[in-house]
Amino acid sequence: MPASPANDPTLRSWIDIRPGDDFPIQNLPFGVMEVPEWGPRLAVAIGGYALDLYACAQLGYFEAIGNDVPALGAALPKVFRRRSLHAFLRLGPAAWRAVRERVSELLRHDNPALRDNELAMRTCLLRQRDVTLLRPVKPANYVDFYSSLEHAANVGAMFRPDNPLLPNWRHMPIAYHGRANSIVVSGTPIRRPQGQYRPAGQEAPVFGPTQQLDFELETAFIVGQGTQQGDTVPIGEAESHIFGLVLFNDWSARDIQSWEYQPLGPFLGKNFASSVSPWVVTLDALEPFRVAGPAQEPTPLPYLQAEGTHHFDIELEVLVQPAGSTTAPLVISRTNMRHLYWSMAQQLTHHASNGCPLAVGDVYASGTISGPTPGSLGSLLELTQRGTEPLNLPDGLQLGFLRDGDTVILRGFAEREGLRIGLGEVSGTVG
Repeated sequence: MPASPANDPTLRSWIDIRPGDDFPIQNLPFGVMEVPEWGPRLAVAIGGYALDLYACAQLGYFEAIGNDVPALGAALPKVFRRRSLHAFLRLGPAAWRAVRERVSELLRHDNPALRDNELAMRTCLLRQRDVTLLRPVKPANYVDFYSSLEHAANVGAMFRPDNPLLPNWRHMPIAYHGRANSIVVSGTPIRRPQGQYRPAGQEAPVFGPTQQLDFELETAFIVGQGTQQGDTVPIGEAESHIFGLVLFNDWSARDIQSWEYQPLGPFLGKNFASSVSPWVVTLDALEPFRVAGPAQEPTPLPYLQAEGTHHFDIELEVLVQPAGSTTAPLVISRTNMRHLYWSMAQQLTHHASNGCPLAVGDVYASGTISGPTPGSLGSLLELTQRGTEPLNLPDGLQLGFLRDGDTVILRGFAEREGLRIGLGEVSGTVG
């Protein structure tokens, strides 16, 4: 598919956008907002604003693209007055691209259609701080992969020093099915979970609040096109099923997890909460940031072999603001999505390889993304060596695992030759 004109790095908007903002005119991610008197609406982020797609459709700004994408013309504007992106996603990739390109046209510095219509502009363009951003999808299914070689090796070394990576890890993307209805939008407080765990030095377990609450720095892709049960997805078609990318924090109770995970894997230590960023950045917008992934040895089986580049150069960082602190959040880790061993395309193709149906709005998380250096680790489990080497923070504070009142913020962006495409942020405070 040819590059979208909405990606043109020379484009400028009539909206004032600060240098380094996550949401320039070349980004235009999709989300869902709510204003009390209006209800939920689909929106696109531009700078510090949210463009109301329902209002734009009501005023006729999308009529022209209905001729090119008949399904879109018949569905508007009702698909934009929903509490999730699902109805819009079901219109397919041609509709996704057409709407993004039309929004790009409306927001360009030399297009007066919306810019010079003050009433329409006030109706369609709202400050993000004045609206409530909702969870962008209501997934029926959530899968969490384990696709970072560095993370898998680090964690494996803690529990199996002589055999960090299990024999299957380099042959297929490992994953487990998580709890879809525990996914919450950024800013939602995170309640410390209770569960069974075995304190160090004790033979018998106890039940109570986790003492080893952790974050996991992840990204996740949103399924835009579903499949029927029994269908598979060839690796060359995998990305056509992916709408876009979000930031994802898969909160983890390490003591509960380590007690329960054998023999069937994660359960209560991982399913109590996961936080997702509100804006979904399309694969179209990320097209300029494709890179080659790590060398895969041994060579994957044929169904997982893909031509071209399917990894993305996206900088990621973790910030923590300790409970009661008045200082700015402190960066404790920086890494990059390009370090993932298994690509999103490989993840999706492998999951569908047994005929498991994909559903629109499903969330597929990457698993913790860690890099090769001590400052690029994506969890406190790794950063503090299971809490035995706490991080030294300002004001004499130390951080082993998360305490009540601590806030964790994940951020991500891709940047090249002055063009920055951001994923925004996802945050949560332990309550």
